[in-house]
Formats: sequence, structure tokens, C-alpha cells
Amino acid sequence: MNHIAYPNESAAYRAARNALLGEEIALRRRIEAVAAQRRALPPGGEIAEDYVFERIGAHQRPETVTLSGLFGDRPSIILYSFMFGPDRDVPCPGCTHMLDSVDGGARYIDDRAPLYIVAKSPIARLVEWARLRGWHHLSFLSDVTTRYSADYFGDTRKFPPAMRADRDLKDGEEWDETIFNVFRKEGGTVRHHWGSEMAFAPSDPGQHHRAGDLVDSLWGLLDMTPEGRGDYFPTVEGTKP
Repeated sequence: MNHIAYPNESAAYRAARNALLGEEIALRRRIEAVAAQRRALPPGGEIAEDYVFERIGAHQRPETVTLSGLFGDRPSIILYSFMFGPDRDVPCPGCTHMLDSVDGGARYIDDRAPLYIVAKSPIARLVEWARLRGWHHLSFLSDVTTRYSADYFGDTRKFPPAMRADRDLKDGEEWDETIFNVFRKEGGTVRHHWGSEMAFAPSDPGQHHRAGDLVDSLWGLLDMTPEGRGDYFPTVEGTKP
């Protein structure tokens, strides 16, 4: 393989850089192999009910829509559970900065698989937050019954006891959670395809803030630098970034 050379670089730098490039190529191949394994999952479980959401419809009027009605003419959809329930004054800063990153790509996502952002707050509140953040391309759904959030782990209500213990959740205490879920529709049947369970997996030492790595450009950009991510975590001001 041919290599470039930057001005005034040393032989030691070039040797180390070439070795790193080999690892980066191997990582790219591994990422694609994992994506292929994800795509090839067998059929998941059929949804327990056709969940009902509220969204902003034609002429800026609120309307209800079922999960099966979100597909349009696409076979798959992506739902992201946004930690912004009615008891929160402001949403989770991690969710917010990730959606800052996702908003740009969301202008194209409908070409392949529509993306919807789900939270338990009223739809008017979600739309206003999007306005404040300058999100122009994200589609929001209010989980009006909250049963979707419970069944697909947008909150902790159906966590198994061991996971509740890991989070030190007391009886009756519940939290919002962040998770991507992908659904696929074949004929009249909607099935779950995949969920981002890595968000609930233990982090390796020094590898916090990695649940959103699949889509969050902030962490990828910081990983290019000598300083890396460190202990940095963005805050939420509640206004356009």
C-alpha cells in the first residue's frame, strides 16, 4: 500500500502512523462486519400492540399516529427514546448533544429508514425544545400512553431486578432511559429488529460516554485528538447551540 508523507515528519512518526493506519483499516472492516451481523439478525418479536403516539401533522395541528403508520413506503423505521419526560425541567444533556449531531443527517434519513424521536412529554413541549435547539430535521413523537416507552426500555419500568439493582432504583422509583430501537414491517406484521442495548452494558475503564458512538460525531471528532474525550461532557443551556 502506498503512503503519503506530511511536511517534516520523522521516520519514526511515519512508521508509527503506518502501523496505526493498518489498525484503522482493520477497525473499519470490523465495524462493517458488526453492521452486517446486525442486519442479518433473525426476525425479532412482533409488537405487543400498535402503539399510539402524538405528532404535529398537516397545517401544524396535533394528530395521533400508530407505530404501524410511521413506515410510509419504507420497510424499516428507527425510534430513539429521548430522555425528556414531563418531570424534567430540561432534557438529558447527553441525549441533547447527540441529537445536535444527528439533526444534520436526519435531513436524508427518510430516503432509507425514517427516524423518529420519542419522549413522554407533550408534543408541544418537544417541538418548542427543537425550536430552541435549532433542530430543523428531526421528527418528534409524544408517547401519549407511555406503554411504548415501558415495553422498549425508554424508561426503567420493565428493567429486570438485577438491572434495577445496578442503578440503585428503589421500589416505585423510575428513570427515563436512552435507546435506539429499529422496527421492520412485512405485510401487516411489525416486528422489533434491533435495540441499542450497549447503552445498558458496563463500560470498560476510561470508555464512558460511548453509548451513542454509532451516531454521535462529537465523540468521533474528539477521538482524533491527542487529548481525546477526557472527562468532557457537554451541558444543556436550553438555547440554540
